[in-house]
Amino acid sequence: MSTRWQFDATICALALVALIAWDMSGLDLALVRMYADASGFPLRGHWVMTSIFHEGGRNLTALMLVLLLINIWRPVWFARQLTRRDRVWWFGASVTCLLIAPSLKQLSLTSCPWSLAEFGGTAQYLSHWAIGQRDGGPGGCFPSGHAAGAFCFVAGWYILRSSAPKAARWWLGITLLAGVVFGWSQMMRGAHYVSHFLWTAWFCLSMTAVMYHCLSKWRDSPGAAQREN
Repeated sequence: MSTRWQFDATICALALVALIAWDMSGLDLALVRMYADASGFPLRGHWVMTSIFHEGGRNLTALMLVLLLINIWRPVWFARQLTRRDRVWWFGASVTCLLIAPSLKQLSLTSCPWSLAEFGGTAQYLSHWAIGQRDGGPGGCFPSGHAAGAFCFVAGWYILRSSAPKAARWWLGITLLAGVVFGWSQMMRGAHYVSHFLWTAWFCLSMTAVMYHCLSKWRDSPGAAQREN
C-alpha cells in the first residue's frame, strides 16, 4: 500500500469517526429547531433560499460540469500538467459522486425536518441509522443531494495535488466551503439535517479516494495521452 493511499485512507477513517460522533451528539434536531416553529420553517420558500442557494446552486453545479468537460480538451492553466486521462477521470469522478446522493435517497426511509410533526408535518424524528423503521413521513431525505452538487468536485483536489499543489488546496477549500453553504442553507429551509450534508461530504471524499487509487494504473499507463503544454 502506497504512502498516499495510507494518507487518504486515514483521512477518510478519521472523518468517519467524527461523523459517528456527530450522529451520537443529538445536535441535528437542536439545530433545525433554531430555524423552525410549530407552523414550519419560515425560510422554506424565501426567494433567497430558493432562487439563489437552491436553484442558483444547481446552475453553478451544471456550469462547473460543463467547464470540466471542456477542460478535457482545452485544459485551464493549472491543469495543463495533467494527462488527458487525468482530466477524463476528474470529470467522471465528479459526475459519479454527484449521482451517489440521489441514488442513496431512493433507499432512505428518513424524512426531512419539514415533515416532522412538531413543525406541522406527520413524521416523528428518527435517526437515519434506524434502518428499516418508518418515521411516519414520506422518507427519501438522506443524504443531501444538493450538497453533493458541491462536494462532488473534491476530485479536483485528488488529481491536482501532485502537479499543482497550491491550486489543489484552493480547489479543496472552495469545494468544502460551497458544500457547507449548500448544506446549511438547505438545513435552514428544513430540507435536511446537518448530518445529511456531512455524510454526503464523506461519501464523496471516500468514493473519490477509491476511484483515484483503483484507476491509477489506467491513468498512468503507457497509452495515456501526452501532457499538454
